[in-house]
Amino acid sequence: MEKRELAQTEKKGISLQDLLLTAVLLAAGAVLKFFVGTFINFFGMKPNFIIAMYCMAIVLIRPKVYYSLIIGIIAGAICQFFPGTPYLNFASEAAGALAMGLLIFIPAKSKGMKIGLAAITTFVSTVISGGLYTVLLFVFIKSDPSAMAAYVPIVLGTATLNAIIVAALYVPLMKALKKEIIEEK
Repeated sequence: MEKRELAQTEKKGISLQDLLLTAVLLAAGAVLKFFVGTFINFFGMKPNFIIAMYCMAIVLIRPKVYYSLIIGIIAGAICQFFPGTPYLNFASEAAGALAMGLLIFIPAKSKGMKIGLAAITTFVSTVISGGLYTVLLFVFIKSDPSAMAAYVPIVLGTATLNAIIVAALYVPLMKALKKEIIEEK
């Protein structure tokens, strides 16, 4: 009798479930930005639901870095349907998603740390995205660089609101997806 061996295959690509989750979250972000984004406004600062949702997708599915970049480019394409400066979002959302894709590899040992990291990485990714968008905006409209200081509180406020959204949704979405927050070793 011959010995049987089970071949273990490495997961390649992104699963259909993860792809659908990303699509649903990006669509939800677009709908929220379009309909709710105008109502939620704290001293000129409002959440950017598209950034919050791509950060949420990346935190939930933990894709390879280049898939995070693809998610950012898709988010940039979605932003083209909204008023604003065309094409800048491709670079800013790609940079934000790339940052998020790198930051999700920071280890956490507890549920509280995972939630905190989800919030912190979202904050950092939003600052990178919003900061790059602002810099590109000033480069292309050739505005006075001293006026850029007015955008700093808006970017930081948006990053704070996005971090709160992701932190609030992290645990319920992980439970809905039946994923463990802290992986067993």
